[in-house]
Amino acid sequence: MLGKPFAYLVWGVEDISHEVIGTDFKPEKARHKQQELESWLLQKMEPKIDFGFHTFETHDEVPVVIMEIQSANHTPVRFDAVEYIRIGSYKKPLGKHPEKERALWRIFDKKPFEYQLAMENVSVEQVLKLLDYPAYFNLVDLPLPEGRDGILLSLEADSLIQKNTSGLWDITNQGAILFSRELKSFRYLARKAVRLILYKGNDRCQTIRELPGNKGYAVGFEGLIDYISTLLPSNEEIGKAFRQQVSMYPELAIRELVANALIHQDFNITGTGPMIEIFDDRMEITNPGTPLVDIDRFLDSPPRSRNEGIASLMRRVNICEERGSGVDKVVMQTEIYQLPAPIFETYQNHTRVVLFAHREFKEMDTEERVRAAYLHSVLRYLNRQPMNNTSLRERFGIEAKNSAMVSRIIKQAVKSGKIKAYDDAAGAKAKRYVPWWA
Repeated sequence: MLGKPFAYLVWGVEDISHEVIGTDFKPEKARHKQQELESWLLQKMEPKIDFGFHTFETHDEVPVVIMEIQSANHTPVRFDAVEYIRIGSYKKPLGKHPEKERALWRIFDKKPFEYQLAMENVSVEQVLKLLDYPAYFNLVDLPLPEGRDGILLSLEADSLIQKNTSGLWDITNQGAILFSRELKSFRYLARKAVRLILYKGNDRCQTIRELPGNKGYAVGFEGLIDYISTLLPSNEEIGKAFRQQVSMYPELAIRELVANALIHQDFNITGTGPMIEIFDDRMEITNPGTPLVDIDRFLDSPPRSRNEGIASLMRRVNICEERGSGVDKVVMQTEIYQLPAPIFETYQNHTRVVLFAHREFKEMDTEERVRAAYLHSVLRYLNRQPMNNTSLRERFGIEAKNSAMVSRIIKQAVKSGKIKAYDDAAGAKAKRYVPWWA
């Protein structure tokens, strides 16, 4: 409620006089009914917040223990299903103090993740050491100021840092997550680094290589995309349009999906972060949080982001768009490359997008063909051109003499409720189709 990112519980200091008296409390040895104290505390809390014990001795060898506790950031923390708050020196159930509860929820609603603090009371030297400020000025296409004051003012203007009442600086989550030289320098953001994993085969049994990211999203984005490209297989020919060595997946689609995973993730879900997994036959991109729009409406929904500050700054540095056209480009690129249609799915508070390697039409199953027909109908509908047999045949690269195959796909898509006829009265050959929601 005081706007601080952490709270502290201290053993070894007398409450009233603040005299250092020492303690015999040893957190690493403490138990609750034979269970380790830290494990028991974590088990009882919901949602899980980060905390840790720090044990040290003063200059005269008096033992002191400090417990560092992460601030709740989107909902009150419950211990054994009860929410508590400290009133003076007493711990009270939050439910018995409705005025405090209302004030707390107002704070949760008012301060987004990106403007909360990743690190407090940082000197100018530390700010310049922790944040890659030359990369910031390069990405926003501004000349690097000559003096420190100009650098700090620019970083402050973009809410990457803020000056506090002590005369030092606080680094915001936005500054750390986008422009940190090393995310591991920020304890509570280290787990939000991107994980890139390459597997052998089509399952997760054997890992060939795992690359845990460490740079801020904005400064490390181009390097991440380049590294992904080096890991991906290539094809000599994909469909009829390409007869050259090309990547298995369109680079534009990869850029859009990775950027979306970074920007639209739910940072309030702890213990997990964005992950990119590469298999022989597919590529999966996963981020914490369920989408703010129905996955069936990704292509036509207006742009909406749960992290507006981060999305805005990523747009300014040309990493993403805020026009809501990113998924449209992904689907369009898969059609140009004549790849199986991507899958958008949610599971266990996460969102996953799957890109598939090239497969011939005859190797696709009915579900894949219907999914491709639905996404093709959405693209056509957004361009004011209802889908027809000819357009879907071109999407699959099927010759005109085999148009009956496409008619069967359309029939299956209608039966499954994915598309519907645009003009019921038209003859079979002239009939056009739109998405089910149109």
